[in-house]
Amino acid sequence: MENYYNKSVEEVTRQKGANLEKGLTGREAERRLNEQGPNKLKEGKGRSLFAMFIDQFKDMLIIILLLAALISALLGGIKDTVVIAIILVLNATLGVIQEYKAEKSLTALKEMAAPTAHVLRDGQRQKIPASLIVPGDLVLLEAGDYVPADLRLFSVADLKLEESALTGESVPVSKETGLLDRAKAPLGERNNMAFMGTAVTYGRGMGIVTATGMDTEMGQIAELLEESVKEITPLQKRLDRMGKKLGLITLVIVSLVIIVGLWRGIEFFDIFMTGISLAVAAVPEGLPAVVTIVLALGVQRMIKKNAIVRRLPAVETLGATTIICSDKTGTLTQNQMTVKGLYLSGRKVEVTGEGYKPEGRFLADGEEVFPEQDQDLSLLLKAAALCNNAELKEKEGSWGIIGDPTEASLIVTAAKAGYHKADLEQAYLRLQELPFDSKRKRMSTINQTPEGQKTAFVKGAPDEIIKLCNFYWQQGKKQELTAELRQKIVTVIEEYAGQALRVLAVAYKPVQERGQPAYTIEQIEQELIFVGLLGMIDPPRREVAESVQTCKKAGIKPIMITGDYPITAKAIAAQLGLYAEGDRIITGAELDELSAEELAKRVSETSVFARVSPADKSRIVDALQKKRQVVAMTGDGVNDAPALKEADIGVAMGITGTDVAKEAADLVLTDDNFASIVAAVGEGRLIYQNIKKFIRFLLSCNIGEVITLFLALIIGWPRPLIPIQILWVNLITDGFPALALGVDPAGEDLMQQAPRNPEEGIFAGKMAFNIGAQGLFVGLITLVAFYLGRHYFSLPVARTMAFGTLSFSQLSQALNARSERYSIFRLGLLSNRSLVLAIAISGFLQFFVLLFPPLQAVFAVVSLSALQWLLIIGLALAPLIFVEVLKALGISYVKEKE
Repeated sequence: MENYYNKSVEEVTRQKGANLEKGLTGREAERRLNEQGPNKLKEGKGRSLFAMFIDQFKDMLIIILLLAALISALLGGIKDTVVIAIILVLNATLGVIQEYKAEKSLTALKEMAAPTAHVLRDGQRQKIPASLIVPGDLVLLEAGDYVPADLRLFSVADLKLEESALTGESVPVSKETGLLDRAKAPLGERNNMAFMGTAVTYGRGMGIVTATGMDTEMGQIAELLEESVKEITPLQKRLDRMGKKLGLITLVIVSLVIIVGLWRGIEFFDIFMTGISLAVAAVPEGLPAVVTIVLALGVQRMIKKNAIVRRLPAVETLGATTIICSDKTGTLTQNQMTVKGLYLSGRKVEVTGEGYKPEGRFLADGEEVFPEQDQDLSLLLKAAALCNNAELKEKEGSWGIIGDPTEASLIVTAAKAGYHKADLEQAYLRLQELPFDSKRKRMSTINQTPEGQKTAFVKGAPDEIIKLCNFYWQQGKKQELTAELRQKIVTVIEEYAGQALRVLAVAYKPVQERGQPAYTIEQIEQELIFVGLLGMIDPPRREVAESVQTCKKAGIKPIMITGDYPITAKAIAAQLGLYAEGDRIITGAELDELSAEELAKRVSETSVFARVSPADKSRIVDALQKKRQVVAMTGDGVNDAPALKEADIGVAMGITGTDVAKEAADLVLTDDNFASIVAAVGEGRLIYQNIKKFIRFLLSCNIGEVITLFLALIIGWPRPLIPIQILWVNLITDGFPALALGVDPAGEDLMQQAPRNPEEGIFAGKMAFNIGAQGLFVGLITLVAFYLGRHYFSLPVARTMAFGTLSFSQLSQALNARSERYSIFRLGLLSNRSLVLAIAISGFLQFFVLLFPPLQAVFAVVSLSALQWLLIIGLALAPLIFVEVLKALGISYVKEKE
């Protein structure tokens, strides 16, 4: 593997065919992509369709049944053997289709959650999927990014990378651009390189891509990562264990069936085949696969509602969420900052105009002010635009931004005065940057003015900036910042905050040439000259107020967490319905004074946390979890990652979020909208409810089959069903209706119920009662059909009637399974069209078997009279009436406490 750390930037540029001014052209990048392949690590190979098909036959009961069928063929029962084999192949095919759909859905989900990167191509900064990066590309790095490929750095601004993924060293490494003149250097000492998979913790930088995909340093160890690990949710694990337990119970019952059958004089081979067929039908071996499909389909619905699930277990937890802790900016608000007011040299200036279009006016006391004629205003606007990393772009008459919306609003305001950032940066050459971080709450740049004077521009949180200022700028002169003037500035800040404006302060100072490589924070950020304030509005999202009310009806408490002032936070929270009189607001300073125990006591009464840092979020999560709350926490920055990991559901912003935040999160919002979190919680609840529906359906049907055969043999009757019939009923009822229940639409009260306890079992409430009672009823009516047929007609008629009653009554059960509480007529018979279609298909197949003469012979059934058909239909509909009565009497569900 070629080394680049010991080569100069010029040499690497030539070798990789890079262009440090404009980057690669789009056409050249496409050519290299076709030549080199995508920038991806090798992954474990997925299973082929044939492997999936073979896996369907690896169940021990299926193997026993196949062996028994083979023995039957050798003894002359070829017809039965062929039919059993066909049914098992059809069952396996259905299983393969289900698994394939689930895997394709999850693969598509993984592609949607794939990382992106910023590159310079055709002279423009572009955001592209990381997989499209090619050698020779110029990649831009910022705090919170994951490095998408191996890079030779050629520009850095206090760049630090966390390289523990490669080196095991968790302490961030400072990067530089100089040549490392050593033949061999360990990865941890290659300070002019950035490696794929490492994280930017601080600063900014640019680098030339030297290697992609498997050619990267990460690619060298990718073989260790190649084994694909299938993600399993806690529910799937519980169901898997439950299936094994049910399998053991079923085997015991089947053994009893065989023993009783032999005692009743039935031939060993006949009763053995019956027992094994019953075991195959009764054990819900496909349950985990169906759960995976329902989860995958639910995840696809979430994508349409702007929420990408990164970890499948999160779907289960979402439905149990009791607290949503949300950032204010961009999540509760529109994140379209517009500067509305300025304060400078003792006066307020109103700024007109909306959005990102750089058109507007500056008004002081109703009179228009022209920045080119006002030194103080000119300095404020220029400083705000120069100490800034956002960009304003026009495309086909529409204006958009690249970068942080707060910074972008400053650029737009400067552009309204004719100060365009690109022009300013040419005139005021940037020499150095001290990047923003959440501890300092400010950013600084050192620029050289057209006159050659080195000047520091600083912007950030007003309370932090004011502390660093000894002077202020008024009427083109530096003056002392007295205590009286400080108080006046604080008063203006509070006024702006009371109007729900977010406030930034700007300061500057000339700096002296020191003859050293770079200025330090201590040298720059002290004895500053205060220039002014910018107050910007970020309007609340219109849909959030309704979502907040939905949360409250659903027993979910929304909490606002923001770095803004308490008065600003309170104003926005009140508008959205998050804050009511009597609610508590806790500031970051107050939070620091509280012990963990005190915070745990107060956190339940708190609706707003203001002036908090990302580190405070972890304390808030911990306090809420100690109160046994299930917490969803939003975040977008690199420092939010610990809180996102600690929360039960970490929610990252897809638009403004950093790669580090997205990697730590369980859920990524593609629109950064609070309403999407609430919608995702609703989907989580719906998925869990639908899983319970088809479990209730499958198990009640399986119990009905077991009871039918077991009681008949105990009573001393002949077998009501033969093996082929048992397997057929299992095939047509376990497939389509069960899947259709998995996509049942949400009920009217989905978000009007309290969140479920995440520790409750799948059979909590009346689940076990309903499965047992309804399964017993299905078994009993099947025996009634068998009794009537045998008593009044003949054994072949009796078996045909039992076969028809069992299969059609199970289709009735599919309708019953839609709700434990509400009547099917209140839900609407046609409200789940997928289920209606599934019942129609399964019903048609059963009618075909009972009416088509060649199949009658195969399944050992006979033609029936009109009276016999009326008996079957009446008995098959009886479960609907039975369950409707249970619902009406309130027996089938847990009543809410008064």
